[in-house]
Amino acid sequence: MGERPTYNRLQQGVVLGYENHATVGCDTCLPRQFQKSFEKKSAAMVREQLQVLSVLDSAKTQLYHFTAIVLAGMGFLTDGYDLFAISLVTKLLGRIYYHVDGSPKPGTLPPGVNSSVTGVALVGALCGQLFFGWLGDKMGRKRVYGMTLALMVVCSLASGFSFGNKAKGVMATLCFFRFWLGFGIGGDYPISATIMSEYANKKTRGACIAVVFAMQGFGILASGIVALIVSASFDYAFKEPSYTMNAVLSTAPQSDYIWRIILMFGAIPAAFTYYWRMKMPETARYTALIAKNAKQVAQDMARVLQVEIKVEEKKVEKLVADKNNSFGLFSKEFARRHGLHLLGTTSTWFLLDIAFYSQNLFQKDIFTAIGWIPAAAKMSAAGEVYKVAKAQTLIALCSTVPGYWFTVAFIDIIGRIKIQLMGFFFMTVFMFGLAIPYHHWTLHDNRLGFVIMYSLTFFFANFGPNATTFVVPAEIFPARLRSTCHGISAAAGKAGAIVGAYGFLYASQSTDPHKTDKGYPTGIGTRYSLIVLGIINFLGMAFTFLLPEPNGRSLEELSGE
Repeated sequence: MGERPTYNRLQQGVVLGYENHATVGCDTCLPRQFQKSFEKKSAAMVREQLQVLSVLDSAKTQLYHFTAIVLAGMGFLTDGYDLFAISLVTKLLGRIYYHVDGSPKPGTLPPGVNSSVTGVALVGALCGQLFFGWLGDKMGRKRVYGMTLALMVVCSLASGFSFGNKAKGVMATLCFFRFWLGFGIGGDYPISATIMSEYANKKTRGACIAVVFAMQGFGILASGIVALIVSASFDYAFKEPSYTMNAVLSTAPQSDYIWRIILMFGAIPAAFTYYWRMKMPETARYTALIAKNAKQVAQDMARVLQVEIKVEEKKVEKLVADKNNSFGLFSKEFARRHGLHLLGTTSTWFLLDIAFYSQNLFQKDIFTAIGWIPAAAKMSAAGEVYKVAKAQTLIALCSTVPGYWFTVAFIDIIGRIKIQLMGFFFMTVFMFGLAIPYHHWTLHDNRLGFVIMYSLTFFFANFGPNATTFVVPAEIFPARLRSTCHGISAAAGKAGAIVGAYGFLYASQSTDPHKTDKGYPTGIGTRYSLIVLGIINFLGMAFTFLLPEPNGRSLEELSGE
C-alpha cells in the first residue's frame, strides 16, 4: 500500500494547479466531509490566484533571478563593508586625534567618542529600517531602492571628507555622516529582502534571499582586504617606526588619509549597481496587490519571464476588494493572524544581535593571546591598521563567510526554523563552553582551543539565526505590510546590536578597577558576560517556536492573502 498523503501534500497539489487527485492521493485518504470542504476551498484558491503569481512561484531559476540577486547583493556587500570598516580605523583615529605627548601608549578614543563613532551608524540603521520599511509599502520597492542606494553612496564619500583637523570637528562630522549612512543601510534591509522574496520562486526562495544576505560576509571580507592594501601601501611609502622608537614619527601626517580612503571605498560597489537597480521593474506582488495595476504587472513580468501573461483586471479588483486582504498593521485581525509571528521575528532578531555584536568584545583578548596583534606601543599607526585588518580578514574568511554559505546551501533542504534552532543551540553551547571554564581558556597553552570555540560561535551564528532572521520576515507577512514588518523586525535587531555592542562593552569590564579599560567603570567581567549571552541565545531558541516554517510554500499561502 502506498504512502498516505498528508493535508500539506494535498494542499500543495491543489495550489500548484493539479486538479487530478491521483497526483496527490486517492479519495479515501481523507474523511469525505473534510475532503469535500477542502476541495471547494482549494478550487477557489486556484481560481483566485493570479496567473502572474502562479508563474513566478513555479518558474525555473533563471537569468532574472541571478540579476536580482547580484543587484540586491551588491547593496548588502556595501552594508557589510560600511558597518564593519569603522572598527578597523578607530585605533588609528585615536592615535591621530587623541595623542598625548609623553604618554607611554598611543592615543585612544575616549569611551564616549568611541561609542559614538562606532555606534551612530547602528542608530541610523534602526531609524532607516523603520522609515524605509514603511515607505516601501507606500511608494513601492523600486523607488525606495534608489533612495537608499543614493544615500549610501553620498554618505560613504562624505564620511571620508569629514571636515577639519581638530578632534571635535572631525568626530562630529564623521558621526553626522555615518548616522545618515546607517539610515540608508537600514533601508536596504527590508527593501532588498522584500524584492528578493517577491521575485523568487517557491523552490529556491530561501536560498535567493540568503544569498543576498550572505553578500554581507563578502563586504566584511572586502573591508579587511582594502584596509590591508591601503595600510601596507602607506607603511611601505613612509616607513613609520613603532611608537616605542619614536612616538611622533610613528604616526606620519599622511596617516590621516588611511582611514578616509578606507571609508570612502564603500561608495564604489553601491554606485556601480545604481543604474541597473533603477532599470529593474517593480515587483509583481506590489504592482498587482498594492498598486492594483493589472496591465502593468502583466507587461513587466512578460518581459522578465519571457512568457505570455494575461491581463486579469477583474481578478485584481476582486482580490484587492476582499476584506481579508485589507486589514492594517494595528488592527485586531493582524494581531490575530500575525501578532505572534511579528513577536517571533522581532524577539529572535533582537536576541540574536545582542549576542552577535557583543562577540567583538573579546576579539582583542583572542588576537592578543595568539600573537596576531602585539601591544599598541610596539607598532606604527599604519602597522596597527594592518594587523587589525589581517585578524578581521582571517576570522571572516575562516568562519563568518563559510557560515553564510552553509545557510544558502541548506536553507531550502533543512528549512528556516530548523537552521535557526540549530544555530541558537550551538551558540548557547559554545558561549557556556567559553564561560564556565573561562580560566582554562586564559592559559597560554589553551589559546588555540579558545580561538576555535570563538570561531564556531561566529560560524553557527551565520549558519543559523543571523541569516534566517533576515529571511523569514520577508516571507510570512502580507504584501501590503511585508516591507513594514521586515523593517520593524530588523529595527528590533539593531536595538539588540546597540545593547550588545555598548551595554556589554561596559558590563564586560573587569570587576577589578585596576584592570578596566581606560575611562570605563568596573563591570561584571568577561566570564559572567558570556554566561548572560548564553542565556540570551537560549531565549532566542525558545522564541523561534513562534514562527511558521515557510519552506516550500507560496507567499500568499503563508500570509493568507
